[in-house]
Amino acid sequence: MQGQPGYPVDPATGRPLPRVPSGLFPAGPPPRPTWREPHPITGSGVAMGGALAAAWLLLFGLLGRDMPSYAWWTAFAGAAAWLAAALLVRFGDRGVAAGIAIVTAGGWSIAAAVLAVRWATSGDWPLW
Repeated sequence: MQGQPGYPVDPATGRPLPRVPSGLFPAGPPPRPTWREPHPITGSGVAMGGALAAAWLLLFGLLGRDMPSYAWWTAFAGAAAWLAAALLVRFGDRGVAAGIAIVTAGGWSIAAAVLAVRWATSGDWPLW
């Protein structure tokens, strides 16, 4: 043989067979199906998680009779909410988990601000 081998030829017609694309420029759909997320993040899921977390923090905050008990109840409720959000991220709806995490962080910030104002005005740490 001399030179380069020729293109494969169809024995019935004598014409060259079509070339197989290299894959650098895909010419069709992927050879396997694409993965779709079972619970995509939606705005309604985030809003629902935020509303539930706000109600949860409000109910636990109302259990406190004074500022220190309000701060402790809020810390406990926030920790429980974040645990639920962590489980939702792993096994459920990540949008609801994001809403819970956002509102819980806001609730903790409010409790920390109330605690800081009380501490600044009284000069005594109010939690113990």
